[in-house]
Amino acid sequence: MWRLLFVAATALAIVALTALLATVINQSFGMVALVNAIEPRELARDGVPVQELTHPQLTAVLEENVSRGLMRRLQFDKPFAERSREEILELITQRVVDPSVVRSWSLTDTMFRRNKIREQAQRDFPDATVVFRSWLSSPFISRPQSSIPEDAGVRAAILGSLWTIFITILFAFPVGVGAAIYLEEYAEDTRVNRVIQTNINNLAGVPSIVYGMLGLAVFVRALEAITSGSVFGVVGAAGANGRTILSAGLTLGLLILPVIIINTQEALKAVPDSLRQSSYAVGATKWQTIRGHVLPVSVDRILTGTILAISRAIGETAPMVVVGASTFITVDPSGPFSKFTTLPIQIYQWTARPQAEFRNAAAAGILALLVLLLTLNATAVLIRNRYGKRQALF
Repeated sequence: MWRLLFVAATALAIVALTALLATVINQSFGMVALVNAIEPRELARDGVPVQELTHPQLTAVLEENVSRGLMRRLQFDKPFAERSREEILELITQRVVDPSVVRSWSLTDTMFRRNKIREQAQRDFPDATVVFRSWLSSPFISRPQSSIPEDAGVRAAILGSLWTIFITILFAFPVGVGAAIYLEEYAEDTRVNRVIQTNINNLAGVPSIVYGMLGLAVFVRALEAITSGSVFGVVGAAGANGRTILSAGLTLGLLILPVIIINTQEALKAVPDSLRQSSYAVGATKWQTIRGHVLPVSVDRILTGTILAISRAIGETAPMVVVGASTFITVDPSGPFSKFTTLPIQIYQWTARPQAEFRNAAAAGILALLVLLLTLNATAVLIRNRYGKRQALF
């Protein structure tokens, strides 16, 4: 009976995961109908297509077709003399040709209704060009947020997620492991320690929005001078309001701290007590025993729990909304005191937009989040396996 229940639960989980991935992939790829503000053939010079123009000619085409204010801003961001020919051609495509998606179709429709899609596009959008589009692409990863779905990217969101998770790990891992070592190896069985242990177990089940409120009260408001960087003389884009990457990272650190503590305690309990006694028998101190024998044997279990905790943190949305993650930001975070957004916040914001094309961008953002999560997890697993080999010696 239990085996049947296990198989049924596993099959249900696989079906749910497959349905999720199929839905996301179905929205991330497909045919689109594009309408250009200016056709590329109208930008030709002396019969030479715009794709074959030289660097100075492309700069002249851009200057003739955009406002002076935009040219000054582009020049300020990066001088045209330092831009490559391909970069200027990309600017012309975005700013001058300005292709906009007037209709998009899913991957399923593209595979099975291609002819009907072309007939529908020719009837409803006679000036449109029907092409296959992958919403998850290199420009999508490298571009910042935009109010136009065709130009929207996740670069600032990816950098914000990486910065936030880095601070989360930097805070939660040493504190969590240290607290677990004390509670498991040093603390006596007193009433105070039993209360502390009970509270830690209860905190592991507290909803994440509660941690968001805690982070807002403590890190954003009470410690505003520190989390905004003003006490260190840092004047960044975020100003002195405390709604920074540092506040977000510390909030997520509190969120996963009980999970890391409990997992580390269980990992330490799994170490045979005979190993400790053998170390004491040869004259080692308690800390030498923990550092040289207990931790090396349990490190793979500790890292496994930490990986699961980080996986939860990287996908959190509610605490980030409360702490002050921006829903629209085009500037890359430059440090722990910067304004920020994260991939889950970006995805949430896109799904709330009225344009249907933003749902395609949201699906591509989900795939980018999954790739980022799997990459971080794979790196952590490699580190865990490297240190886990030492356990085989005991």
